Amino acid sequence: MPGLTDGPRKVAKRQHCEDEISSDAQPVKPSKLPKSVGDNNNQICITWLEQRILESRRHYNHVVTLIHYAQKHDPRYHTDHAAVVALCRVFCRLMIRGNLAKSRETAENEVVIIQWLKARYLEYVDVLILRLINKAADDQSIILSLLLRLVKMEVTYLSVDEEATWRSGTFAKLLRTLITSEADESTRKQYIQDFVEKYADIRYFTFVILASVLSEEGGSTSLDGILSMLSTVKDIPKTQGDIRNFYIEYSPKKKKKLTSLAEHKKQAQETWMTVLRSDLSKAQRKTALGLMSHQITPWFLKAELLMDFLTDSFNVGGSTSLTALSGLFSLIQERNLDYPQFYSKLYSLLDRYTLHSKHRSQFFRLLETFLASTHLPAALVASFTKRLARLCLYSPPSGIVFVVPWIYNLLKTHPTCTFMIHREVQGEANKKSLANQGMGDPFKVEESDPMLTSAIESSLWEIRTLQSHYQPNTATIAKIISERFTKQYYSLEDFLDHSYGNMLEAELAKDIKKPPAVEYSIPKGIAAKDDGESPQQDSLLGKLWKFDA
Repeated sequence: MPGLTDGPRKVAKRQHCEDEISSDAQPVKPSKLPKSVGDNNNQICITWLEQRILESRRHYNHVVTLIHYAQKHDPRYHTDHAAVVALCRVFCRLMIRGNLAKSRETAENEVVIIQWLKARYLEYVDVLILRLINKAADDQSIILSLLLRLVKMEVTYLSVDEEATWRSGTFAKLLRTLITSEADESTRKQYIQDFVEKYADIRYFTFVILASVLSEEGGSTSLDGILSMLSTVKDIPKTQGDIRNFYIEYSPKKKKKLTSLAEHKKQAQETWMTVLRSDLSKAQRKTALGLMSHQITPWFLKAELLMDFLTDSFNVGGSTSLTALSGLFSLIQERNLDYPQFYSKLYSLLDRYTLHSKHRSQFFRLLETFLASTHLPAALVASFTKRLARLCLYSPPSGIVFVVPWIYNLLKTHPTCTFMIHREVQGEANKKSLANQGMGDPFKVEESDPMLTSAIESSLWEIRTLQSHYQPNTATIAKIISERFTKQYYSLEDFLDHSYGNMLEAELAKDIKKPPAVEYSIPKGIAAKDDGESPQQDSLLGKLWKFDA
């Protein structure tokens, strides 16, 4: 920019300044470079341009040349890498010197220069953003560091209101890029690990920007990216002392707000509530529910705010309902949340599909936790025990093999329910009536309230029935209920992963000591009839149906 000097200018000269620093300025041609530089490689040229820019404002137009180099992908000599780093140094130096900041006393011609530099700075930031999401580029890690470096310079040297700069400057542009589908997952993880987990102010304003994005867009296009980013934030401050590292030095008044644990939790709570109130897909809802206990609830100052989301999730059905109940249970345990309908909702999940579901292992792990308290009413425990015993009559062997040990553990934990497996009939009249007419089961199958099923007045005759199961291993396991309760506890992990596949493998792997009994004669057909020559009699199928040849 030759011809520009400090001091006030007349209108004609101010117009000359505008012409000199026009945004249409062209990159410096190699012929205009010193011969000693032009004959060398481009990286030396970039270093020379950087030095010239910082030497004098007359050479500010060289910024355009460096941006030109940064925009051109150069996989061979990596000139673009050198250019983006050089530009970062240039703009950081200019910000420190105050060349990008204006005040009321700034002359008009200086304002024109500052505006031109800011336009080139925004152009450079856009170049970095494009490189950050460019799959062909291999320097995303460097670009991320450069962008955060620029954020630090902006907040420190360009801002009058620090919070406003975080909300609307390069940082907001970076966050909006990271949550898009174009951004790489590894870049998001690096941002969380290297910056969010280390610096309290970056974590705070990350929550601020994400909440703002969801409020503006409704969350339709960026929810996956936001959930992915938030799910990686695992370092949750527990005390005031955990908030001590800051990326930027703040004034005492501003730092007081950023060091407040309540402020951090309040902002994180607001962000998560904005996410949970969005129109979540089934997969996104499951992701949020999976994070509930360890990564969402600890941020909340008012845990009851999660009730609506968890209740709505329960109504979705399937495994989502189970995960929602897990979240509710953690709130009941850790936050003393009052939810009287918890066990009624849990009881409603025990239907004929439970033991056939692919999620049954997860269900029983949680069920064991939910019913572990020794302070639960005997009537409630009896209802769950009876309901599962009844479901065993319709379930596959792979489901029965872990229900029986689970019932054994439950009876050991709640000994008041053990008379369900050994009930003495009192009175001669009752004994005579039982011998002549039998006994009806008082258990109310259709009752939805586990406290009103009358299961406590019934017995576990279903387990006795299972002792005659066609599958030998299942029958053997069912017999543990009829034996003395000498074993303290069965580990459900030994039974939960049973399936038809591994049960078949176990049978095939056995050494056969005595060959099993088979047909003594080879049948001529599936529905063969007695022809008088074969000792085979008519099959039942042959007697019931007539098959044409």
